[in-house]
Amino acid sequence: MDLERLSPRNPVKKESWWTVLTLAYQSLGVVYGDLATSPLYVYKSTFAEDITHSETNEEIFGVLSLIFWTLTLIPLVKYVFIVLRADDNGEGGTFALYSLLCRHARISSLPNFQLADEDLSEYKNNSGEDSRRSLKATGWSLKNTLEKHKFLQNMLLVLALIGTCMVIGDGVLTPAISVFSAVSGLELSMSKQQHQYVEVPVVCAILIILFSLQHYGTHRLGFVFAPIVLTWLLCISTIGVYNIFHWNPHVYKALSPYYIYKFLKKTRKRGWMSLGGILLCITGSEAMFADLGHFTQLSIQIAFTFAVYPSLILAYMGQAAYLSKHHVLESDYRIGFYVSVPEKIRWPVLAIAILAAVVGSQAIITGTFSIIKQCTSLGCFPKVKIVHTSSRMHGQIYIPEINWTLMLLCLAVTIGFRDTKHISNASGLAVITVMLVTTCLMSLVIILCWRKSSLYALAFIFFFGTIEALYFSASLIKFLEGAWVPVALSFIFLLIMYVWHYGTLKRYEFDVQNKVSINWLLTLFGSSNLGIVRVRGIGVINTELVAGIPAIFSHFITNLPAFHQVVVFLCVKSVPVPHVKPEERFLVGRVGPKEYRLYRCIARYGYRDVHKDDVEFENDLICSIAEFIRSDKPLNYSPDLENESGTNERLTVVAASSSNLEGVQFFEDDGSDKQEPSSSSEVTVVVAPSPRIKKRVRFVLPESARIERSAEEELTELTEAREAGMAFIMGHSYVRAKSGSSVMKKIAINFGYDFLRRNSRGPCYGLSTPHASTLEVGMVYIV
Repeated sequence: MDLERLSPRNPVKKESWWTVLTLAYQSLGVVYGDLATSPLYVYKSTFAEDITHSETNEEIFGVLSLIFWTLTLIPLVKYVFIVLRADDNGEGGTFALYSLLCRHARISSLPNFQLADEDLSEYKNNSGEDSRRSLKATGWSLKNTLEKHKFLQNMLLVLALIGTCMVIGDGVLTPAISVFSAVSGLELSMSKQQHQYVEVPVVCAILIILFSLQHYGTHRLGFVFAPIVLTWLLCISTIGVYNIFHWNPHVYKALSPYYIYKFLKKTRKRGWMSLGGILLCITGSEAMFADLGHFTQLSIQIAFTFAVYPSLILAYMGQAAYLSKHHVLESDYRIGFYVSVPEKIRWPVLAIAILAAVVGSQAIITGTFSIIKQCTSLGCFPKVKIVHTSSRMHGQIYIPEINWTLMLLCLAVTIGFRDTKHISNASGLAVITVMLVTTCLMSLVIILCWRKSSLYALAFIFFFGTIEALYFSASLIKFLEGAWVPVALSFIFLLIMYVWHYGTLKRYEFDVQNKVSINWLLTLFGSSNLGIVRVRGIGVINTELVAGIPAIFSHFITNLPAFHQVVVFLCVKSVPVPHVKPEERFLVGRVGPKEYRLYRCIARYGYRDVHKDDVEFENDLICSIAEFIRSDKPLNYSPDLENESGTNERLTVVAASSSNLEGVQFFEDDGSDKQEPSSSSEVTVVVAPSPRIKKRVRFVLPESARIERSAEEELTELTEAREAGMAFIMGHSYVRAKSGSSVMKKIAINFGYDFLRRNSRGPCYGLSTPHASTLEVGMVYIV
């Protein structure tokens, strides 16, 4: 879990068995908390109202057989042996599948895509072959169809967003049903009237405490997560073995699929409707794939196959064995997990169950934070405050706005429904929808990424899709009994994501259509009558354009005819890979002739990369420009060439200073007379500080550096500008739909996107720039 150990710069080529087993142990607490607590509510939800438990045991044995084969086919066969192989450079989840498809077919929704992005090491296929050339005829046909039709690309994006929104909805429902089911053990020690007044307040109190502790980060309590889940698995498996041998040793016969046939033949429609409760036995399975980036494929496979899977099977068999000998119960609400627990150990099991439910809830909450961050990186969600709670644990983040929103929604669901039946209906629909989305995306991955025959993809989607569609129909039929909750939540989040993405694309299109010609900028330099002056310092123009001069710069110059001696057009963008190596982070080039000191810098980040703070980013930015100046080769500038192709820029890949020990190194101090001695093998470019300068900046070049006189002068001027300070010029856009637009577009842009923009974090927050050095330039975009 160490960030440096899992960094793309330090890939682990071959894990030792001890390391794999350690990761498998750690994954119990992070990945399997939700799945491990499912025995608390599966039988109770299944026998809620749809079917009754008779003395022939056909119902209970049929349910056990369905649970066994569902656990075997979906989590074990589908996820452990197939889906886990579709990782995106070690990362998993819905966006990992979508990014894989975007790299093998040009269907990416990111507007500022460049051909240079395909040269990233993680962008390439793991096999090292050119996927475009090695695609079979079927793959070529599918690829061309997707690239040709914009409608199919939008539908694919919507499909990925639906899966993502359902995971967020699951983040609301899972804590409620897990804690509710764990606390339901109190019903055996008090009357039903007393229990209904005690249960809801206790659940609400636990949920409030759980969400209130999120800002501390899971790494502070993470070391106890795995022992809690492991203790819980040992507990339920031991109780299961006891119930099997004590009540019905022949319960293993119910594992035969013949009992599924007998169950469905006897119960018919009622049995089909009860599938919504049986479905809950696989809730949390998606976490195996979504949390793949925290561990390794082998460690997750080992943990599930040898610990989680057998423990769950024994637990369900034990409950079935107990219920097969206890046909007469006081009421249906007593058919639950705790009724099968021996009375002497009921209270300790209740305590362990509550702790395990909290751990399972914590995992889905943390996963929701990660998904929101990915959506923000890919331009599908408004900018929110992201707090990194650990410097060592990869992916441990906290988002205050999302945390308190989840808490309020979770409390509303708990107080509104007041029982596990309706919450389980809602949770089941959310879980199965995510699995259906994964199945659809995987069928495309099999053809486009794995380059297999379409028969494999059809077999995959037909086999698993049929099973999941059956469960989906059983969950959807209970729409009015609670299943409407994830649909409503997903619709709201999907609307937010799509409107934000639509507005972002329209804003980018406006930037592209209204970018300024380089000739206009050169005219400003050449004309002495316009009164344009250059001031000391570095001006960083934040833009989303990867080529050309943004309209905001001309708007700024028109109203304030002055700009800095060094101007950097900075574009911070995301690419459809989980991580970008620091040595491939920056693309640097010139804008216009060399003597005008205009540079373009494109900083590329993956959707799971951690952005550096402002000081580190500023140093890396300046160092990347200095390294570009040192290694740049003379290139004749031609304005005519710019007019033909739209750009005359030649971008060079430059490593971040923290990873490029052989390149230019950046140092600054407070301007005192003391100077660190440099070795004789270094060339130092330094400028004596003026009395007004409080800090001194110098670049240390490597021993092999051989720079021309013009490059040395350029570095000197860059040093002077850095000492004078940096100013960040941000665009503050007001987007409006142009006259003549459709009513839907006006509503989406003028009301929806405008509301989200006004209530989201500004661009200066996304770059972590200091507020004292930031200048926002307002501009109205008519799209």
